[in-house]
Amino acid sequence: MADPEVAARKAALRGSVLAARRSMGTAREQASDTIADAVVRLPEVWRVRSVMLYAADPDEVDLTAAVRTLVQREAVLLYPRVAGDTLEVVEVRDPADLVPGHRDILEPVGPAVDPATVDAIVVPGVAFDLDGGRLGRGGGHYDRLLAVLDEDTTRIGVAFSSQVVPVVPRDEHDQPVDIVVTEHAVHQTGARRTPRDA
Repeated sequence: MADPEVAARKAALRGSVLAARRSMGTAREQASDTIADAVVRLPEVWRVRSVMLYAADPDEVDLTAAVRTLVQREAVLLYPRVAGDTLEVVEVRDPADLVPGHRDILEPVGPAVDPATVDAIVVPGVAFDLDGGRLGRGGGHYDRLLAVLDEDTTRIGVAFSSQVVPVVPRDEHDQPVDIVVTEHAVHQTGARRTPRDA
C-alpha cells in the first residue's frame, strides 16, 4: 500500500515538473532529437535485437528520430499498450500504424508478445533522479511492466534536463531505471546493477 506522505510528495513534484516541461515551447523538438540520438548510440542499445519505445504525448521526449535509426539497423521495435492495469508488449513494424488508445496516446494493434522478448526498454517519466528513481503519471503501468521484465533488460529513462530532480520520492513498488538520458548527458545510475555491456 502506498505511503500517504510519499504520495503527497509525488503529487507536488509531479505538478511542478510538468509545469516546467510545458514551458519548454519550441526547444522541446531539438532536445528530443538530441536525446533520441544519444539513446541509439548507447552500447546497451547497439548490442540488442529488440528495443521497446513509446509514442510521446505532446510534452514528452519524442523518439521519432530514434525509430528511423533502429529501423535501419533492423531492430525489432516494441511498443506498450494499456490493458487494464498492465502494459502489454506489442511488436510494431511501422509506427505509422499506431492508433489512439489510453488517454489518447498512440498504441499498437496486433497480438501481445512475451515481455521476455524486450532486450532494452526506453521509459518515459515525469521526473527522474540520478540514482535511477522514476516518477510516472501515477497509474503504475510502467512499474508493473518493469517488475516482470527479464533481469538483463536494460531500462533507459529519457527526460528533458528540467525533469531531473535531486530525489524522486519512492514507494516499495517503484521500479528504478539503469540509465537516464537527457539532452545534456547520459547518466549510468547503478540503481540495480551495472547495465548490460556497460
